[in-house]
Amino acid sequence: METKKLYRSQANRTICGVCGGIGEYFHIDPTLIRLAWVLVACMGPGLIAYIIAAVIIPDEPTIVG
Repeated sequence: METKKLYRSQANRTICGVCGGIGEYFHIDPTLIRLAWVLVACMGPGLIAYIIAAVIIPDEPTIVG
């Protein structure tokens, strides 16, 4: 059984790859995650949460080969 890990996306990166990584983790279109994040940012501390997530969530490892 493979363990799922949350990473900032390299392929679906717009700013830092946070929404792309969350979308890949939950198998949801990253655009829907971005739209939800904008709604949260308009209602409260969404920008601060995004910055914290960008710092905490590691980058997706690159596969060399």
